[in-house]
Amino acid sequence: MINGVSAQTPASARTPAPDRRRRVLILSICCLSLFIVGLDNTVVNIALPSIQQDLHAPTSGLQWIIDAYTLVLASLLILSGSVADRVGRRRIFLTGLVVFVLGSLLCSLAPGLGWLIAFRAVQAVGGSMLNPVAMGIITNTFTDRRERAQAIGVWGGVVGISMALGPLIGGGLVESAGWQSIFLINIPVGLAAFLLTWRYVPESRAPRPRRFDLVGQVLMVLLLGAGTAVIIEGPGFGWTSPVILLLGSVALTALVVFPLWERRVAEPLIDPRFFASVPFTGATVTAVCAFASLGGFLFLNTLYLQDVRGYSPVEAGLWTLPMAGLTLVCAPISGRIVGRRGPRLPLLVAGAAMAASGVLLTGLADDSPAGLLIGAYALFGLGFGLVNAPITNAAVSGMPLAQAGVAAAVASTSRQIGQSLGVAVLGTVVTAAAAAGSPGFTEASHRGWWIVAGLGVVILLVGLVSTTPWAAGTAARVADRLDPPPRVPVQGGHREPLR
Repeated sequence: MINGVSAQTPASARTPAPDRRRRVLILSICCLSLFIVGLDNTVVNIALPSIQQDLHAPTSGLQWIIDAYTLVLASLLILSGSVADRVGRRRIFLTGLVVFVLGSLLCSLAPGLGWLIAFRAVQAVGGSMLNPVAMGIITNTFTDRRERAQAIGVWGGVVGISMALGPLIGGGLVESAGWQSIFLINIPVGLAAFLLTWRYVPESRAPRPRRFDLVGQVLMVLLLGAGTAVIIEGPGFGWTSPVILLLGSVALTALVVFPLWERRVAEPLIDPRFFASVPFTGATVTAVCAFASLGGFLFLNTLYLQDVRGYSPVEAGLWTLPMAGLTLVCAPISGRIVGRRGPRLPLLVAGAAMAASGVLLTGLADDSPAGLLIGAYALFGLGFGLVNAPITNAAVSGMPLAQAGVAAAVASTSRQIGQSLGVAVLGTVVTAAAAAGSPGFTEASHRGWWIVAGLGVVILLVGLVSTTPWAAGTAARVADRLDPPPRVPVQGGHREPLR
């Protein structure tokens, strides 16, 4: 299924396959939507100091500006895909573009911090209708397995490219036109994507849409929302305050009930059986770790460059150029390596590079030399550029075609959850360290960079384990359970599997 709908659509339920030129155009339109959603994940980081000064926002408020977007996006990705499969992917995709553009306009007009956080959530509702639905459109358009794999490779590369370019583009916009411009830039791009989609993308639906798992959806929202609120607001309210204890109880209850409920539902939001596949579980863990590293890296780095070093938004964006440049170069290279040799090598190099970057930054000082910063940023860009394609590949590795879309959607959700956790955890750890011992921000940030290093080590270890023949065997067994081969009668009355 592709985000809730069978990819094995019978010929009678599909429109005639578009020619190659039209297929490439449709892929480009889908990637354009992915680009603005991915860009919005990171472009806001470079504007945080300006927003903080203009709206008088505390550090926890800055964390919510990022996490209101990523949490809503993570919570609704799978549901939006299922709705699109039922009522029409093109229709929901167009709706998502309208909501995203409207949310961007409202963000640019936000009169205060609370309004900005609320409008970021509106943006995310629109964004949730774009990525998974676009993946469904791509899968419905590219029916040849090899072409589909190449299209998904391009898709995965755009994820890394858009997120890496965010600080660079954001720096120029903030300095030239104010922080509001980072939201206004979405409007013409979104409208162009809307017109192109209306003109060139055909409608498609699933022949048998999945049922909505509303209980599972509510449990996921409670788990992510309450859990993140505990992490961000705990230091301010006090870890033993009634509000934090209540939120913690809600999150813990949702964490326990969610997997129990999913096992009882015929068509769950997230099928627990997926996690018996080591490559799938590895992809989920890798996605959370890699994007937690990215979220924490951008959050801490932005505050360091602008608040400690005193750089302007443009200068801060330029300092991230080694990271952005290597991500741009390595993302497509990673896709080709994964296509030819599998995900093992990119995962191992990515984990090692991100860990090394974190270790280098644990020695950060207020006046650290340029070589240390450039080296650390380059290593992080190398690692992050290599890690995206293996995540999607490992998530769907060995899965039946009918389940590949759902597996990819879970990987996308894991990316957003990871980024939310990275901003929440690293921001809270550094803030707490600064408040407890009264060190400067730079010294307090060392704890955050050690976490980034540890996450890189986890990616490396997971890459080692999840790419072994044993791991591939677990994926094959899961595939057989999810999509057992049909059995046909043979002579003697026995029924044999039809392969």
